[in-house]
Amino acid sequence: MVENEGYLRAWSRLALMMHSFKAMRVNKTLITITGAIALTALAGCYGEPLTTREQGTAIGAGTGAVAGAVVGSTVGEPLAGAAVGGVAGGATGFAVGNHIQNEQDRGE
Repeated sequence: MVENEGYLRAWSRLALMMHSFKAMRVNKTLITITGAIALTALAGCYGEPLTTREQGTAIGAGTGAVAGAVVGSTVGEPLAGAAVGGVAGGATGFAVGNHIQNEQDRGE
């Protein structure tokens, strides 16, 4: 019985170590994602303001990705839905933004 307690302690220590390694990986991933979002936000603030065409494309792609993820999650594939929705929304947003941009250029 004494030998089994030693193995049990060893296994419990190993389980605790593995759990802490898993938590460290999750924290690393979360920090990496947060850093990437922050860098993207800072990079977006650099340079000239977006044109109407670029704004339409960005808004359309974002809205399409969200809508696609919602629709895709109903069938169990939210990432595929977001990808398809983002492409379709970006194309639609570009078309609308391009039309508005052309009208603004003609009016000036």
